[in-house]
Amino acid sequence: MATTRSRKPQLKTVAETQKGSVVEHGVSPATEPVTPQAASPVHASSAYPRDLFERWVLFMDTLRERADNMIEHERRGMPPLLDFKYETVLDARRFERSANYALLRITEIGEDCWDDCVDMAKPPVVVVDPRAGHGPGIGGFKRDSEVGIAMHEGHPVYFVVFYPEPEPGQTIADVHHALRLFVEEIAQRHPDHPPVLYGNCQAGWAITLLAADCNGLAGPIVLNGSPLSYWAGEAGTNPMRMMGAFVGGTWAAHMAADLGDGRFDGASLAQNFENLQPEKAIWEKYAHLFTNVDGERERFLEFERWWNGFYTLSREEILAITANLFIGNKLESGELRICDGCTADLRRIQNPIVIFASEGDNITPPAQALGWIPKVYGDTAALKAAGQRIVYLINPHVGHLGIFVSASVARLEHCAILESLDEIEGLEPGLYEMQIDNPTGDPDCRKPAYSVRFKPREVSDLGEVHPEDALRNVAQVSRIGEAAYDLFAGPWIRAMTTPYSAEALRNIHPMRWSRLMFSARYNPWMAAVETMAEAIRPGRQPLPKDDPSVAVEREAFERIGSRLGALRQARDHAFAAVFKAMFVPGAGFSVRDKD
Repeated sequence: MATTRSRKPQLKTVAETQKGSVVEHGVSPATEPVTPQAASPVHASSAYPRDLFERWVLFMDTLRERADNMIEHERRGMPPLLDFKYETVLDARRFERSANYALLRITEIGEDCWDDCVDMAKPPVVVVDPRAGHGPGIGGFKRDSEVGIAMHEGHPVYFVVFYPEPEPGQTIADVHHALRLFVEEIAQRHPDHPPVLYGNCQAGWAITLLAADCNGLAGPIVLNGSPLSYWAGEAGTNPMRMMGAFVGGTWAAHMAADLGDGRFDGASLAQNFENLQPEKAIWEKYAHLFTNVDGERERFLEFERWWNGFYTLSREEILAITANLFIGNKLESGELRICDGCTADLRRIQNPIVIFASEGDNITPPAQALGWIPKVYGDTAALKAAGQRIVYLINPHVGHLGIFVSASVARLEHCAILESLDEIEGLEPGLYEMQIDNPTGDPDCRKPAYSVRFKPREVSDLGEVHPEDALRNVAQVSRIGEAAYDLFAGPWIRAMTTPYSAEALRNIHPMRWSRLMFSARYNPWMAAVETMAEAIRPGRQPLPKDDPSVAVEREAFERIGSRLGALRQARDHAFAAVFKAMFVPGAGFSVRDKD
């Protein structure tokens, strides 16, 4: 289909009416104060207690609505939370090698449709969301996310989604096969331009496999907060890479999948993310909502619709992911077998690679996003000899999810990436740091109001290759534990597990009941909260932000958050010390790798 772009629509964004985003994941909080209504004649001594009580009722009612939204979303089958209209192009559940994935074509943004937005002379953009416990949508549930920015720039946009339940016996190889067919379909629809693949978090290594397998892949790939080097990181700062050691390796995930009747509950992955920074997940998020409940309610509920939609993985998938990536680190080492006769090799990639990471990302720190480069290529000369171009840019502060959904990041960094694709493909082989100079400070500006430089870097600039002895010991312990579990405990657990017992365990998972306990369906008292909230809202007169009592309250909340943060840091350093004593050769007890 040959379509000419007739106009450049000015799309209304969510950020124009709802500024800010979710605090606990590094997205900037709202900065606009809530404008109070006309000043109340109530005496100052009673104004704060009244305001405190009203905010408490409205806060509890927000948690009630979150629970009801969660129940309703599950009743509807947990469809993808996209802020766009779309059509299904391919459904991998109907493939010969079935997988619970589908390819969507984005057809409309608001009232602007494909014919109004899309310039067929531009390469198609394919956004692949992470399948890491939650449902699809983080790359497209806001107009200012990757999907909206790409279509606003005139690119044909496709989106890869997945369904809540995996196909029976679904494997990583089945998913890989489905993604390859998706890319081939898009390439046939747009023969003049190879597609640009955007991989968010877990999806980053999934599309990297497409470029690193035996068939290869054409077109640039953009990796946003995507871990490829699972053993990289700093002791006491990036504890997730050590977590597998404290449970003995893959057997814990295997047992969880067996208790789930062959399915691994994504709520457990979400819980691991929250445990990384519990001060934000269990305190700061809710303290921010309580303090700003008049302005934060809708924003909070919007994000929680996605965060609390837990999807499952098959037993085969979670075992392959934990054994080959998190504990085995086989993608970086070139040992990851995709299928019979084909092993992924990162040296095989010829596509230009753009890596977007952040210093504020505690889930995929820059070391895990970039650490594979010195391991695979050794030095800059080897990288150039391979004919590869790798461009990276690092945000100084944004959190993990902010890379995908923060309005300021999406409107600047992602626009700069899309507008610079031709320059990236024209670079000489080598390693480059992408630097954006925006003197206006306006995230909506376009070239030439901002400029982009690609500064040549040496592979040695990324740091030394991370030591591996300790994590090799962890991998050996994991293999022993997995063999013991599968021989002695696994058969008994699988024999005793039923669909009913699996569903019961699913329902009592802390990530579910801690939310659902606020629904009137489970807690009759919440009906009274809803009634009081409806009575309060029409006459609500919030105290101004600079009220002395509100300021004292906010300072108290910040002190509590700081104390919790200090406890978390002490926990992380203790984990690092125990890990070193157990697994670092010469520092205490360790198990040598005999392989």
